[in-house]
Amino acid sequence: MISTPNVAGIVVVAVALAVLCYSRNLSPRSLAKFLRQRAALVAGRGLPDFAQLTGFPHPKPVHDFNIACARPRPYRPFRWEYHQNMSLKRLEPDYWLELESTYCERISQRRQIYALHGKRVIDELPGSEAASKELMEMVIQYLCLRYPQQFEFDEWTSTFRNHILNSTANISTVHPLVFLLENVPEDFLITQEDPDTGLYTLRAAVSTSAVGWNISQKIGKPLHEIHGPVPDYKEKMAFSMDRQVMYFSKMPCNKPIQRGSWGLEIGEPLYLQTDELDWSHRQHQNPNLPLSDIYMRVDWQTLRRLPKSRAIVFNFKALFTPVTDFRNEPFIPKLLLKVLLEGKKAILEYKGTWHIEHKVMPALREWVKEQEDKGWVPKDWQEKTLNEDPFYPGWEKHYPIPT
Repeated sequence: MISTPNVAGIVVVAVALAVLCYSRNLSPRSLAKFLRQRAALVAGRGLPDFAQLTGFPHPKPVHDFNIACARPRPYRPFRWEYHQNMSLKRLEPDYWLELESTYCERISQRRQIYALHGKRVIDELPGSEAASKELMEMVIQYLCLRYPQQFEFDEWTSTFRNHILNSTANISTVHPLVFLLENVPEDFLITQEDPDTGLYTLRAAVSTSAVGWNISQKIGKPLHEIHGPVPDYKEKMAFSMDRQVMYFSKMPCNKPIQRGSWGLEIGEPLYLQTDELDWSHRQHQNPNLPLSDIYMRVDWQTLRRLPKSRAIVFNFKALFTPVTDFRNEPFIPKLLLKVLLEGKKAILEYKGTWHIEHKVMPALREWVKEQEDKGWVPKDWQEKTLNEDPFYPGWEKHYPIPT
């Protein structure tokens, strides 16, 4: 028979659990998971709370997320006047790692690229191991919190479950960079401060989305050498990138940033090297090239500091959009046409847009007139960076935000 004090204790615990469920909007299953996680932390087996360590919030969960029809937000990072600069924006907590419908295809591609190219895709230098592990743990925590139906992590067994791919990984045995390759369709570049020079150098990376370069060319180099070929880098960006006392060494954990770069491509080349046959397409204009074969590629990038290792991580995701989509996006055709016609020659040559301009520019002119005739864009509108940058007015109607 249960004594009165024991009954009272059970009631207190039950009430406390009920309050916890209500306050956190947890189902009984979620409550059990929550308690298991907390017990694992007490036992020293769980993931650290990265929101607490960094001061940057956890993402909000999306409970009805459907990977098969998910679309990325329509990043259109066109600016005018157009200069080569970092154009940094604050990172939104819900969009560090943005999953969409190409997830399975991209992960398959990443595996194939790694199998073919090895250390040109994944490499690391001694001393980077702790930062790679910390990054993997931060990614796991983010994925499980943002996409709770798609990913799970068992703190007691160190098992990560990917319900999209129907796969599991034991994070105590898997290499962190391989884990990232096989579960996240983004590239990660880990930089650490060189104690002798104070410069941040590339120490570890997984990159299957490189066009015209690869990790074996960049590993171990400081940022000013990594960015060497970029037009205007030395004049406009090197100071803020390489003077760590001014920027990187003072970068806090609670203020990650984001930016985007763009280019125009034939097809959807994810990984392309200068010695490959498809690279030669950039050297001539094909008069028979269908407009439907031309895509805008956006590399949406984020930059954040890891709280324990103090490494700074760049990650980026390649997103492809048919240029024909611009026809229905107000202001985008006129803004892009301005950049292609009057942008700095060295920057456009670096982007390699010449091989498709003969097809894209006439279409843009046609769409500009259409949008003006429909009243979408005032005929006297002067090209400038949109207030909605990196998006465009009304984009939310076509790209519903997951909840």
